Amino acid sequence: MVKTHKASVAMFGGSFDPPHKAHQQIVNLALEKLDIEYLIMMPTYLNPFKDSWYTPPQIRYNWCKTLFKDNAKVIISDYEIKEQKSVTTYQSITHLNQKYDIRYLIIGSDNLASLHKWHNFEWLNKHITWVIFTRKGYSHDTTKLLSYKFIDIDIKISSTHIRESFDLNLVDDKIKQSVQQHLKGHK
Repeated sequence: MVKTHKASVAMFGGSFDPPHKAHQQIVNLALEKLDIEYLIMMPTYLNPFKDSWYTPPQIRYNWCKTLFKDNAKVIISDYEIKEQKSVTTYQSITHLNQKYDIRYLIIGSDNLASLHKWHNFEWLNKHITWVIFTRKGYSHDTTKLLSYKFIDIDIKISSTHIRESFDLNLVDDKIKQSVQQHLKGHK
C-alpha cells in the first residue's frame, strides 16, 4: 500500500464579517511562524454561538477569496457555507482531515474562556495544537490546553467595531468598496 502525503495545515475559522487587516496579519504571521504547507481560512455559515449573521456567508467568502487570491499558501474553504447550517470546528476539521493533516487551529485569546464549551473540545484538544493570537484585555489561561503556541499581535481591530463605527481604514483596499456598500445597506 502506497502512503500518500497529506499537507500539513493550520485552520483559521471565523465569521470574517468583514475580514480586516488584523485577520490578514494573523494569516501572514501564521504562515511565517508555523511549520505548515497551507493555511485554510474557513468562513462560517453561522457561528455555533450566534443566532444570525450580519453579512450573508457568500459575501464574506468572496471577501476572503479576494483578499488572499494572490497567496498560493492560503486556501479559502467554503465547506461550512455549503453545509447551509451552523457547523462545529470539530466537524470542519474531521472533514478537512480527509485531504489534509490539520495540525493547528488558530484562535484569538478572546476564545480561551469558552473553549471548553466547544463541541468535542476533548477530541480537538488531543488532536491539534492551539495557535493563540493574543488580544489585550483577554485571559491567557491555557490550563485546559494540552498543546498550544502563543503568537503576539498588537492590533486592536474587530469586525464588530468596523460595523459599528464604519471605520473602513481597518479594511484592505481590495474589498473596501464592497464592504462600504454592504455596510451602507444596513445603516
